[in-house]
Amino acid sequence: MKETPVSSAIVSRRLEESGIVSVGRASIREIKKLIDGIEKDSGEKFIRMEMGIPGLPPSQIAIEAEIDALHRGMAAIYPDIYGIPSLKKEISRFCKLFLNIDINEEGCLPTVGSMMGAFASFLTINRMFADRDGTLFLDPGFPVHKQQCRILGQKHYAFDVYNYRGDKLRDKMESYMAGGKVSSILYSNPNNPSWICFTEKELKIIAELADKYNVIVIEDLAYFGMDFRKDYSKPGQPPYQPSVSHYTDKYVLLISSSKAFSYAGQRVGMMAISNHVFQTIAPDLKRFYAFDQVGKAMIFGSVYAISSGTAHTPQFALAAILKAVNDGTYNFVEVVKEYGEKAKIMKKTFIDNGFKIVYDKDEDNPIADGFYFTFSYPGFTGDELLKELLSYGISAISLEITGSERLEGIRACVSLIQRDQFPVLETRLKTFQENHPVR
Repeated sequence: MKETPVSSAIVSRRLEESGIVSVGRASIREIKKLIDGIEKDSGEKFIRMEMGIPGLPPSQIAIEAEIDALHRGMAAIYPDIYGIPSLKKEISRFCKLFLNIDINEEGCLPTVGSMMGAFASFLTINRMFADRDGTLFLDPGFPVHKQQCRILGQKHYAFDVYNYRGDKLRDKMESYMAGGKVSSILYSNPNNPSWICFTEKELKIIAELADKYNVIVIEDLAYFGMDFRKDYSKPGQPPYQPSVSHYTDKYVLLISSSKAFSYAGQRVGMMAISNHVFQTIAPDLKRFYAFDQVGKAMIFGSVYAISSGTAHTPQFALAAILKAVNDGTYNFVEVVKEYGEKAKIMKKTFIDNGFKIVYDKDEDNPIADGFYFTFSYPGFTGDELLKELLSYGISAISLEITGSERLEGIRACVSLIQRDQFPVLETRLKTFQENHPVR
């Protein structure tokens, strides 16, 4: 066997010290800390694919707007819980111009990232009906969403959608919803971790079932516009970002500024509540809130209790970049296409060295190149592969923690990989293949 870039003794020692019993079940943050330690001890720079961190610089438009807000003393002033007027206006405009939907400004809220938006949504929506349990997750998905439900003491259901694409999705979802215990549905589109994208047929099925069973869809659009197979960058022009909101009025949208706008560090995102959901009266909310109107319970109950709103100056940054995007003077999709271009190169490198792409199709179409991709290697489980790759200076996360049924798989994020690291990646994967020939 060829020598590995990182000593297996260092890997073993760090694993033992970390207390991680199985790397396949370790959280993303645990994996990050583990790799930090191995890098420090070995002096070897990893190909780091475990964290979904933006790898592009933030927009100067946002930076300058936030600096201006700081200079104007906004850091000394509490923001309104429901957001500054200019941001609410631009979120509403963004929804119209890039989704072709009408959402009143009152339902457009800044959140402390999409994570807070999800937490507030679970907190509120899953309490609308006293006789219901909680959320149906269309997996694979972001592991922390289920953690949020567990923290709240809410039940959840989940299944891996990959074997239920197209028309098969209806019966599978209905098998969970027919019992009347589901109050919300959550999925991401494009999907983290698999990068699958729901088709219009599938979004229509989800919407029809939401209407049939009076369930609210929480649609996580963290990677807005980043299915690069179509150009979603032109304001007010089709094609528009695919969304369940085109087929039902029972939705809450979570839109992140972290990936599409490369503004992750300021923890500011958007929640867009449909006009119908905002105005809905749910008497069972009175068990926890002073209001039985969903919108008021969300803002003055959940958001107030969680954080008293979102940091003041990042709201000005997000408002400025949204205005530029809405006005057509800044093309955010063109900027983030770099992720898709890197993914295409990296996926080919993995395939050329004996690896396979795990989630590879949207129904009958090849999956897009984007922020994430998934891979496996013959003869390895995801846990075994992840552990073995540590000695080759390559990190990722196992699909095991995402609700995936494809336990042979690993999720890779392309964002932090620089193009000058591609030759290193190729060399390490070639060595891995030579040390593990497929029989």
